[in-house]
This record gives sequence, structure tokens and C-alpha cells, in this order.
Amino acid sequence: MSSLNLDDFTDLIERPDGGVRRDAEARRERQVVPPGSLGRLDDLGEWLAAAQSAVPVRPVERPRVVLFAGDHKVAELGVSARPAGGAGELVREVLEGGRPVSVLARRLGVPVRVVDMGLDCDPETLPADVVRHRVRRGGGRIDVEDALTQEEAEAAFRAGMAVADEEADSGTDLVVLGDVSVGGTTAAGVLVAALCGTDASVVTGRGGLAIDDLAWMRKCAAIRDALRRARPVLGDQLRLLATVGGADLTAMTGFLLQSAVRKLPVILDGVVTVACALVGQRVAFRAPDWWLAAHDSGEPGQAKALDRMALEPLLSQGVTVGEGAGGLLALPLVQAAAALAAELPEVRDDEAAADEAAVDEAAVDADAR
Repeated sequence: MSSLNLDDFTDLIERPDGGVRRDAEARRERQVVPPGSLGRLDDLGEWLAAAQSAVPVRPVERPRVVLFAGDHKVAELGVSARPAGGAGELVREVLEGGRPVSVLARRLGVPVRVVDMGLDCDPETLPADVVRHRVRRGGGRIDVEDALTQEEAEAAFRAGMAVADEEADSGTDLVVLGDVSVGGTTAAGVLVAALCGTDASVVTGRGGLAIDDLAWMRKCAAIRDALRRARPVLGDQLRLLATVGGADLTAMTGFLLQSAVRKLPVILDGVVTVACALVGQRVAFRAPDWWLAAHDSGEPGQAKALDRMALEPLLSQGVTVGEGAGGLLALPLVQAAAALAAELPEVRDDEAAADEAAVDEAAVDADAR
């Protein structure tokens, strides 16, 4: 396998078409509802038109939830309310339809794809299409050892790229990206703190299943110790992911960057996906133009990373469960924006002329008075 050069993404990733966005803005100005009266839905419709390079914008008809799954050994320190190695059970619940993302996906008619990158369970207990990209079983305890070897990190990154290509080739037109992990928010906190140059306490949250104060202090200490290991490798993003990220976060970063290459828009869910996006921004500064922030989960690390990328969440519902649930809540907004941008009629020429005449007549009357 040839060595992976992340610098290539800087040249491969283009911004959404600015000319098309201006065309979409001009079309919006001609529609019967005044520009700006639909709030952020106007911006969303114009962003999607630029991403699709199409005016009028096409409806979002084939969205997909993609969840990367993995266990993080740092959970053995008691930083999570869930038991270490418990992500495999969560994956089974997602597949059986018993998790929030499963319920929302059924309601919205969106298929869910789970990609096991490093679950700490026997692969025979899960479907073959779920485990076929697995890099290793579990990951190293990032406060004292690397999460992955360099070879495993490259394999995970390439797996994420491959999943993005598979989705783009299959006709998926929008991805809701999420994670299924135990200990993943701790790894995400390390990445955010390292890349934003801040302390562990600033990025340490309570996690998807809220932890108590003692567990929060253990989590903060784990992030602090892992942060010491992360700082020396900040200049090498793949090595950073190998050191403190883990297979699932590394694959998500590869997925995000390759999705931007393939011009496939992505809705980011919680702190884990946003941390991976922050790494992706370090690799290719234009990449965040292809991503939307679904919601504000209340996790301090997520807020810090979104601020660094200048991404404003669409919703603020305090959803901390992860698994793409918050991302799915934002999907109808994006679909609504596309429908409004495409289907609202434009003002007819005779109506426009009548409106202009009425304005002129009002001006004359005002001068006469």
C-alpha cells in the first residue's frame, strides 16, 4: 500500500460553485416571498444549490445516515457512563431498531448504515457488511499509549474514504454523519483541545449518557494526559489520529474529506463528528464548505470546534445521544429549504411592473404632499 499523503486533499477539494450560488440568490430575489423572510432557510437553499451546482436546487431524495462505530480503551478509566467495550451492544440496538436514530430514520424514511471500525466484540456477532472495514478490535488507551499504529491509522482513513466513494457512487445525495462509540467523546475532546490550543477542562463535557462529577474529573484528567501525547504530533494529522483518535474517528475524518472531494454534502451530528471535521479542516481548509452543523448538543468541545470552523448549528435541542439523532432532526430543515427554493414561484413580469408603478405613484403622492 502506498503511503497516504493528506496534502493532496488541499488540491482535490474545491469550494461549492460560487457562480451557481449567486444565480440561486438572484432567483430567490425574484420569488414571491421577499428575500430574508424565510430566515436561514434562504441560506440553506442557496448553499445546497451551490453544492449541487444546480439552479433551481434539486430535492434531497436519497439521504443516508452513516455511523462509524468503535470502542475506546480509555473508557476503562471510568470516563463514560457506559461500560468499556459496550459500543457493540449499542450497534446491535441500532440495527434492531431500538435506538433514537433508528426511530427517527424510520419516521423520515432514511436508511442507516453502520460501519464497524474498532468495536471490542467478536465480528461474528454482527452482520458481515457492518464489520468488513474493521481495522482492529478496540483501541489503545490514549492517555498512556497510541490508539492505533500508523499502518492501522492509514487503513482506517482509507476505509473512510472508500465508504464515501461507495455512498457517492450509489447516488446518495446527502449524508447525516454520526458515531456509535464508548469513550469516543473523550478522544474527541483531546482532538479539539489540541487543535484549538486550549486546556482539557474547556472541552470536557458530560457525554451522551451524562456522567457525574467524579466521572467528569476522571475524564478531564484522561483528556489532559492524552493531550500531552497529542501536542508533539500536531503537525501530522494522520499521526495525531493514530495517537489519540482511534479507528472510528480516523475513518470519519477520511470520510469527510473524501465526501468533499466527491462534492457530497454532509450534516455533522455531535462532538465526535465535529472533532473529526476540525481535523479535516486542518488538512484542507476548503472542506468545511461542504458540511452543515446540525445542532448544538451542549458539549463544550463541540461549541469550541464549530466556532473554529465558523459553522453555526441549525438547531439547539440539547440532544446528546449521538448516533446521528441530532443530525436527522436537522434533515427536514434542509429538505424544506430545497423545496422552498425550487418550488416557490417567481414574480411575473406584469406583477413586477405593477409593483414598480405602485411604488412610483406612492413617491409622487408623497412629493405632492
